[in-house]
Amino acid sequence: MKKLHYSELWCSSPRYWGGLALLAFIIALGLGSAYYMEHHGHWVTGMSNQVVWGLPHVFAIFLIVAASGALNVASIGSVFGGPMYKPLGRFSALLAIGLLAGGLVVLLLDLGRPDRLIVAMTKYNFKSIFAWNILLYTGFFAIVGVYIWTMIDRTVNKHYKMVGFAAFFWRLALTTGTGSIFGFLVAREAYDTAILAPMFIIMSFSFGLAFFILALISAYWWAGRQLGELRLTKLKNLLGVFIGAVLYFTLVYHLTNLYITAKHGVEAFVLLNGGIYPVMFWLGQILIGSIIPLFLIYSPAFSKSRFVISVASVLVLIGGFFQVYVIVIGGQAYPMSLFPGKEVLESSFYDGVVASYVPTLPEAMLGIGGIAVAMALVAIGSRMLKVLPESLEDPEDECA
Repeated sequence: MKKLHYSELWCSSPRYWGGLALLAFIIALGLGSAYYMEHHGHWVTGMSNQVVWGLPHVFAIFLIVAASGALNVASIGSVFGGPMYKPLGRFSALLAIGLLAGGLVVLLLDLGRPDRLIVAMTKYNFKSIFAWNILLYTGFFAIVGVYIWTMIDRTVNKHYKMVGFAAFFWRLALTTGTGSIFGFLVAREAYDTAILAPMFIIMSFSFGLAFFILALISAYWWAGRQLGELRLTKLKNLLGVFIGAVLYFTLVYHLTNLYITAKHGVEAFVLLNGGIYPVMFWLGQILIGSIIPLFLIYSPAFSKSRFVISVASVLVLIGGFFQVYVIVIGGQAYPMSLFPGKEVLESSFYDGVVASYVPTLPEAMLGIGGIAVAMALVAIGSRMLKVLPESLEDPEDECA
């Protein structure tokens, strides 16, 4: 087996600096949008007393979930001993840190009072799942940072496998905590189910791997380095497995709700008569995010096309974004049942009324800015740290 040599992404091509300048411009627009919402108040957004988590929260949760899944490639190499994936572990861990940072930046700037984060970090209510998530996020940064260190520094490489196991279980806990935010909210009929925690885990595998494939192809294209077909094919096929798993958990989630008579209303809202939300579910998540990518991934005609692999990964991310949108926004838009099983008179406080929510441009720019922050951190980190092999040619005598 040919020995791999890692090096920084010393790339001086215009496409690298041009890409970095574009990311910086998007980040500036995101910061400007955050300032605009902070200065004028959240009344300039589409949010209301009924929909308190808007589009920025969708972006934040999407990136946080993807961060956990992006580390999956490193886990396969260290925890499960996959030699084909081990050379990709450093870049996988760096991408995970970048995605989590991007998601948390959006979350912080969408609080209305970012300075209140100090209170959240110094005073903990351990009966709140949000308090536990603060610990999970900070712990993720620390453990994955040490994980990269053990992969890069030979003097501590003996701890690589142990730290890899710790990172593997910590990221599962992190995604479980994110899914439990919704699973523990008994007041919302669209949430309040234990299956959301494992469903968020498998969603993270799919979103994170799609991000990783796109980032890997982009990095080697930027640097003009060689990326073999064999590893890409294995990553592509693994992505197909994760897409199928997300479809399975989605099916189980909705069948479970349909079995519960009290949840027939919210299921009809999401699947049939909820306006934009059924369109996002069937057209966005199922067709664009699942069926078309599965066709592109497993069709023999496109088996070695990097362009098609990239398109499939982009479609998975688009479908995943729609999925998170339907869960977060759709779950809030459906009328809250104040007295379950009881008939109550309607009042002027929107009882029984579907909440209206139309995202605004500042909200969208803040979320896109978070993605730009994640990609910029990865680009800069790849230039500063030895996370990418100089060549990833197809091995002659190596098996996964």
